[in-house]
Amino acid sequence: MPGSLDATAHPTGVSATRIALIIALAHAINDAYASFVPPLLPRIMDGLGISIAAAASLGAGYAIATALPQPLFGYVADRFGRRALAVGGVVVSGVFVSLIGFAPSYWVLMLLLVIGGLGGAAFHPPGASYAVRLAAGKGSGGRYSIFSFGGAVGFSVGPLVAVGLVTWGGMERLWVAMLPAVLLAPLFFFGLPSGRGEARSAPPAPPPSYVLRQLAGPLGIIFGVSSIMAFVQRAFLTMEPIIVAEMGGSETLGAAALSVYLGAQAFGTLTGGFLADRMDRPRLLFLLCALALPAHLAAVWFGPWNALGFVAIASAGFLGMATLPPIVVMAQEMSPRAPGASSGIVMGLAWTVGALGVMGTGVVADVTGPHWATLMSMPFAGLAALLALHPGLKWMPVGRSG
Repeated sequence: MPGSLDATAHPTGVSATRIALIIALAHAINDAYASFVPPLLPRIMDGLGISIAAAASLGAGYAIATALPQPLFGYVADRFGRRALAVGGVVVSGVFVSLIGFAPSYWVLMLLLVIGGLGGAAFHPPGASYAVRLAAGKGSGGRYSIFSFGGAVGFSVGPLVAVGLVTWGGMERLWVAMLPAVLLAPLFFFGLPSGRGEARSAPPAPPPSYVLRQLAGPLGIIFGVSSIMAFVQRAFLTMEPIIVAEMGGSETLGAAALSVYLGAQAFGTLTGGFLADRMDRPRLLFLLCALALPAHLAAVWFGPWNALGFVAIASAGFLGMATLPPIVVMAQEMSPRAPGASSGIVMGLAWTVGALGVMGTGVVADVTGPHWATLMSMPFAGLAALLALHPGLKWMPVGRSG
């Protein structure tokens, strides 16, 4: 019945699963642009004559712009509705990232990436809130995994698209990549409910400061796990193409390594969402982080030079991204009145911390070389595993499915 609320219905009468599928497609388009820069870093370094640290700062700058404003955008989405931010964010991300091939200098390139990153920041909190839909009942982990799977697929395709376009027509040909975001924007806009009715009928969303204060409790533990795993994954994504280039590998090989890693993340997020609805989530986080440590070490050590290396890379990507669905669902359950803001904290702020850590990896790489610097970054996954054992998370009911 229109307006009814059950395990699959949205308050507007639109199926929660249908909304998850639409927002997953938008996520795929948005996150494809987010993975354009890493495989092009060796080309950018040669073209602009910049160091490894400067190249790493480009990726970090984009990641911070995508991440840091997310709690604010999440509050706006919770307070006024989600659709404009979600759809507009995809368009801004697509247009500005696709224009980086025209950047004549490092700082112009950084500016384009920051603006494009702000589009991603606007998209992610309302996107995650559309997907999880705590009010729609059981299956929030599964719905989030659909959303995250879309982003992971886009992320995995992005490196091949970026390298394919620049191989075809140079960096300037990247502008073609903005077309999917622009052309599909009407589909996203009319396929998603605005969320304004929900915002008006629900109690006023608490400001981001309210959610930030909860970082002193269990939310802070989840934030710590998310930050560390974001750093480990971002360090691999940023440094692996540089490692491959310095060892004599081709740009295509570096992009292939990223695509295998990111493609495995797509299946990792599906698995993580499935398990988040069926397992004790703190225990699940511990197992995934503990296994991600040796997998990432092996991925960096062996590299994309043989089948064993690609297996290690795929395993690392799978385990790393499988941590995200339980993290986001747990955060939204901790702050059910502010799902957008809480998502922004464990995604946005956490990704900011991870990106800042990668800048440090880049500085170390200029001294020790990228291979050793990246190897030294991977053991941080063990710290995430220890945080998942923190007794502050034991309050969560075993097997809670959202």
